Amino acid sequence: MRRLSLTLAEIVLLTVVAGAQQSPKTTDQSVPDPDAPAANPGRPTVSTPATLTPAGYFQFESGVLRAGNSPEFSSQTSANEVIKFAACRRIELLAGAEPIAHSVVGGSSHNDPGGVSLGVQSVLYPGEGVKPTIAMSYFHSVYGGSAPDLDVGSPTNSTLLLASADIKKFHYDTNLFFNEVVNGPVRRAQLGESLSVSHPLTTRLGLSGEIWHFTQPFLGGNAVGNLWALSYSATKDLVFDAGFDRGLTNTSTQWEVFAGFTYLVPHRFRR
Repeated sequence: MRRLSLTLAEIVLLTVVAGAQQSPKTTDQSVPDPDAPAANPGRPTVSTPATLTPAGYFQFESGVLRAGNSPEFSSQTSANEVIKFAACRRIELLAGAEPIAHSVVGGSSHNDPGGVSLGVQSVLYPGEGVKPTIAMSYFHSVYGGSAPDLDVGSPTNSTLLLASADIKKFHYDTNLFFNEVVNGPVRRAQLGESLSVSHPLTTRLGLSGEIWHFTQPFLGGNAVGNLWALSYSATKDLVFDAGFDRGLTNTSTQWEVFAGFTYLVPHRFRR
């Protein structure tokens, strides 16, 4: 996992450097290229957009999370990374990892690797405007890791039904989760729902609000949270974000703060 952490870090640095070395077509860098592809951030909300990233481009979603008062730990600081690549306009490949997490449990602290999962997302119906884009995705955990989980846990298998649309100046992403969670030899189903609504404050700054819910089959409870985040589009291919999440039930992680960025590599790897 240390090699995986270093590899992910190297990939992010190399892609940023590669993007910085792209030769601009014009000497006036203050004029944006209207034909340039735009990043499609999936972070920091729980909800994932039904729309895909631009076809043929790699997108990196990197961030850090600080959480406290969860069922499995007192506090935790972790790094997370999601890599996306749309092979075509209807199919997207995804890889998610938590390279390292520093947790405090019962007064003792330790560092552990988190899980690694691979997935695929497919657009079932491409919408536009108020007509929603409908998609489905599937994720499988290829490495469970040893870091304590948040209130939602770490599904071994996860299937999502996704919808995204725009209504006037508001954009929404909503997901239905059908997960399989494992505890030793016991396997149980977990259900979840999330709804995220975003609205631009300026041409570069945006605000997102979200409500989400997951069943907790091994705790016999429900995790519910309310998330708020700000995003800043530095360029069409680089978006920064920061925000917080407040747990609303006794078995929810009581607070989370996070920050990160989404970077779309400005070089097409496949035509």
